[in-house]
Amino acid sequence: MARKDKKKIFQLRNRSLICLTSPKSTIAEQFRTVRTSIQFSSVDTDLRSVVVTSPNPAEGKSTITANLAVVFAQQGKRVLLIDSDLRKPTVHYTFNLENHVGLTNILTKQATLEKAVKTTRQENLWILTSGPIPPNPSELLGSRGMNALLEIAKNEYDLIILDSPPVLAVTDAQVLSNSTDGVVLVISSGNTQKDSAKKAKELLESAKAKILGVVHNNKKEQDHSYYYYGE
Repeated sequence: MARKDKKKIFQLRNRSLICLTSPKSTIAEQFRTVRTSIQFSSVDTDLRSVVVTSPNPAEGKSTITANLAVVFAQQGKRVLLIDSDLRKPTVHYTFNLENHVGLTNILTKQATLEKAVKTTRQENLWILTSGPIPPNPSELLGSRGMNALLEIAKNEYDLIILDSPPVLAVTDAQVLSNSTDGVVLVISSGNTQKDSAKKAKELLESAKAKILGVVHNNKKEQDHSYYYYGE
């Protein structure tokens, strides 16, 4: 792919960061409502790590994840966004970052968190991209190295948000739910089938995941797209 074409992709992806580019917009305010709902969903525990997933691909999960990371950082929290979708990573496109070194390099002991983490335009927000796509994503995400990485990250950051693959496609989100404090499930209005959402919920619960709530993406109201959060 030519350099010019890559630049077009980066520009297109960056438009999805509405909480960074238009923090006073109506949709950005809805993301702040989601942020508050997540915080209230876990008032009795210290919420330090959250997995964001969806039943199927193309339901807006990665856009939701990126914007949630931004609004938590805007609140003053030190946030680390980890692209744990080791099959089809997109976080590096969204934030216009290189992806030569990332999560997989740390899990295979080729790099440290300090060396692999990247800064962003948003104050208090750091990114750990996926790194090279491995042949064994589920095994890496369920490894002791992943657990150790999360513990190390908790010493440096107030909140860790993980962008995970869809639940019905692979087991990665279930694996990660065992190592984190909660899961946010993204469903898309007019796209996610009721049976798919129900099955995703059941799979997460069978993995002993704590489901914090659901983000209803692309719900239309007065010809605008809003993001809602509900139990």
